[in-house]
Amino acid sequence: MLEINSVNNRTIKDIRKLEKKKYRKENHLYLIEGFHLVIEALQSKQKYLYLLGTQEALERLERETHRKFDDDRTILINEMICDHLSATKNSQDIFMVLPINQPKTFSFEYGRWVILDNVTDPGNVGTIIRTADAAGFDGVVLSQASVDLYNPKVQRSMQGSQFHIQIIQTPVMSAIASFKENGLPVYVSVLDKEAKKLNNTPSVPQLALIIGNEAHGASQEVIDSADKKIYIPLYGQAESLNAAVAAGIMIYHFA
Repeated sequence: MLEINSVNNRTIKDIRKLEKKKYRKENHLYLIEGFHLVIEALQSKQKYLYLLGTQEALERLERETHRKFDDDRTILINEMICDHLSATKNSQDIFMVLPINQPKTFSFEYGRWVILDNVTDPGNVGTIIRTADAAGFDGVVLSQASVDLYNPKVQRSMQGSQFHIQIIQTPVMSAIASFKENGLPVYVSVLDKEAKKLNNTPSVPQLALIIGNEAHGASQEVIDSADKKIYIPLYGQAESLNAAVAAGIMIYHFA
């Protein structure tokens, strides 16, 4: 086990930089924090570069996982460093640095998928991924204009679901083309009463379900490419639903 006591240590400085997308992309690394996320990573056998924590936090992790953490990937740090690294007001004093492992090649041959077209709110993206995981979907596709999957707020909102299902950030139109080539119907959520009501839309065993931008919905190109346009009827006076709420309703309709 290594021990670091200063926020000016080079390793700590490099880890702190991972809060910014630029440095995550350059180093192909990202940071998670908190017991739940770290334990989820360990249980799903994720490879990691470093595990960092105070003595008390590491001892708690050992009790909860029934494992020993005393190799050179484990770094003992103090509370000052924890506060320096934490993206939350109340740090749990436990962190993990993991490699970014976006697949270079992939195909969408089967299953139930969610496509996020320019969804930019980290909380919405994380919640939608978590909901897709809970509903038994196979994966989520993020457009390149959507928020970065490794954003700390997205990580916290996913609550470990990133370790359970496939999540791929790739151009939306190429993903849609791949789904169609493999015979999966592509449905898009729209705010248009000319579309088909969700409650009148039969569930299907396989599909790609597109959720659009919070303010503007899916792009016209994406809408035009879909096999079916669907909407959730609104019975009150609200103009629309939150993107994550609308996605949750639709995801469970097709679960």
